[in-house]
Amino acid sequence: MTILDKIVSRKKEEVALAKSNVSLAQLQASPLFLRTCYSLKESMENPQRNGIIAEFKRASPSKGLINGTSRVQDVVLGYEAAGASAVSVLTDTDFFQGSLADIQTAREVLQIPLLRKEFIVDTYQIAEAKAYGADIILLIAACLTPSEVKHFSEYAKSLGMNVLLEVHNAEELDANIFDSIDAIGVNNRNLKDFVVDLQHSYTLVDRIPDRFVKVSESGISEPTTIQQLKKAGFQGFLIGENFMKTTDPAKAIQAFVKQLEVN
Repeated sequence: MTILDKIVSRKKEEVALAKSNVSLAQLQASPLFLRTCYSLKESMENPQRNGIIAEFKRASPSKGLINGTSRVQDVVLGYEAAGASAVSVLTDTDFFQGSLADIQTAREVLQIPLLRKEFIVDTYQIAEAKAYGADIILLIAACLTPSEVKHFSEYAKSLGMNVLLEVHNAEELDANIFDSIDAIGVNNRNLKDFVVDLQHSYTLVDRIPDRFVKVSESGISEPTTIQQLKKAGFQGFLIGENFMKTTDPAKAIQAFVKQLEVN
């Protein structure tokens, strides 16, 4: 089994357990379930924002513990203050040491779009995301069929949420072009072996229809890389470990953005 296979297998067990503990009706009764989501597209197009989707991530399967000390609210507020267009929060517990509570904590302080970074395998998780305050869900083509991507994205849209589809190659992209998707992200990290190669973004950018927000994900550690990706046609840039691997992620993004503005 690949790491992705293990994560998905575990995720299905988690969802079954979650359903037995909290019903869909209970999720729908959450005060946050009725809130109007922020628009990812509008935030990306806001001239006061820089296109960065900055991530709160404590750990990963490939790197182990990345940051076990920084507080969610401090980090995400720092990201927003630095001009990030959106914030991504990992909610997987077993492999990334995240939780739904992290999303809820982030929502309490943020006024920009919030992405639930998760391995979605069931519509129940989308309802969870809405109930805990997320504006955006992630659908990973590598672990879903096109029919699942279509079904899940349509369900998310019915809740007023934004949908970010993640692809890694042309086959995944071409099989999953649906009107119920808002943004398409090219993951430069292969989820089967976790090798990172930015060339994936440059290869796929022109294949993504212009009606979608184009996002490059993973492997972005230099402001110059963002400038190059912008020239190639990307509007969004998901940055995971680069800020979190420091002792002060909020300070790290400020320094990064300062360099970005100079360049």
